[in-house]
Amino acid sequence: MAGAGVLGAIAVAALSLAIYAAWLFHDMPDASDLTDYRPPTSTRVYAWDGELIGSFGSVRRIYVPYDQLPPIVIKAFLAAEDRTFFEHGGLDMRGLGRAMTRDALAMVQGRRLQGGSTITQQVAKNVLLGNEHSFGRKIKEAILARRLEQTLPKERILELYLNEIWLGYRSNGVAAAAYNYFGKPLNELTLAETAYLAALPKGPDNYHPIRHKAQAIARRNWILGEMAQLGWVSRADAAQAMREDLVVQPKPLRAQYKDADYFLEEVRARGRAALGARSTTAVFISAPPSTAGCRPRRGSR
Repeated sequence: MAGAGVLGAIAVAALSLAIYAAWLFHDMPDASDLTDYRPPTSTRVYAWDGELIGSFGSVRRIYVPYDQLPPIVIKAFLAAEDRTFFEHGGLDMRGLGRAMTRDALAMVQGRRLQGGSTITQQVAKNVLLGNEHSFGRKIKEAILARRLEQTLPKERILELYLNEIWLGYRSNGVAAAAYNYFGKPLNELTLAETAYLAALPKGPDNYHPIRHKAQAIARRNWILGEMAQLGWVSRADAAQAMREDLVVQPKPLRAQYKDADYFLEEVRARGRAALGARSTTAVFISAPPSTAGCRPRRGSR
C-alpha cells in the first residue's frame, strides 16, 4: 500500500512538472530572431562640417557595429560584467550557482531576485524576455542564452549587448551614453570615462554621477582595478585614471545649439514628408548651424 502511495505521488509530481514546463515554454521566443535584429535608433542631424547639431526620436540610441567599437570599451564592460564571456557557452556555472543561492534566500525573505547573469543571458532578457523577476524567467533566460550561443557568434552577441543596454541619462547603448554623459563620441572617451560607463549596467541610479558621485567613483575605480589585474590596461594607466574626477554634463542635451529644437523639428517634418514611414539614422544639412538660426551652447564642443 505504501509503495502504491509513493508511486502515485511520483506520478502526480511528474504530471505537475510536465504541466508547468508546458506553460513555461509555450511562448518561448526564438533565438534566431536576433540574427538580423537591429534595435530602434534616434536620427542625428549634422551640420555641413560634420558637427552634431542634435537628434530626435523616441529612443536615444546610436548603433555601433562590433568592428567600430573601441577595444577599451569592450574590455571595460567585460571586466565589469562578464570576464569569461569569450570562454563560456552562455552560462557561467559558478556564478549561476551563487546567484541561485542568493535568489533562493531573497525569495524566502520576500526581496527582489538579483540573478548573476552573463552578458548572453542579459541579451536574452533585455531583447527577448523583458524585466519580469521570477524563477520561471530565469529558467527561460538560461535556456535562451544557450540557444543564442549556438545561433550567433560571440561578437554579434556583444554588439547587441553594448547597443541595447540601458545606461541611464536617457541613454540606450554605449554610444548614446558617451554623448549624453560626456558630450563626446565613443572613440574620444578617456579610460576613466569608459570605466564609469561600464559601471552603469549594475544600476544607473545607484551610480548616478551627481546624486551618488562617491559610489560612482568607487565602482569605476573597482573596474579599473579589475582591468589592470586582467592585464587589459597597465597598472600605471589604471592608477592615473583612478585619480581623475568624475565630471559629466549636468543633463543630457537634445541639441548642441541654442534654438536648435525648432530647427530639428523642421528637419524632422521635412524628412517625414520626403521619406514617409521610412527612417534614417543621420541627416546632413548644407549650411553651417549659425546660418540656420542655431547658436552654439556655452561650453559645447
